Amino acid sequence: MNFIAKINVMPKKEILDPQGKAVRLGLENLGLHSIDEVRVGRHITMQFSADNETQAQEKAEEACTKLLANLIMESYEFELEQV
Repeated sequence: MNFIAKINVMPKKEILDPQGKAVRLGLENLGLHSIDEVRVGRHITMQFSADNETQAQEKAEEACTKLLANLIMESYEFELEQV
């Protein structure tokens, strides 16, 4: 079975996000003054094979915890889609 994992990796709320701050200031300079906070993260799409949905969940989880997210500073979430 083929799966697609749609993974979002974001800085944890308690971690300073300098990219988000720069984007917020840029938006303010463009006249968008009502924006309180911007957080910048990554969106990763990963296509792979697995025997079943449980194995696919485990593979996506392993990819996130071992490589895609720095668990000290980032959190992640993902959705699986069978293709």
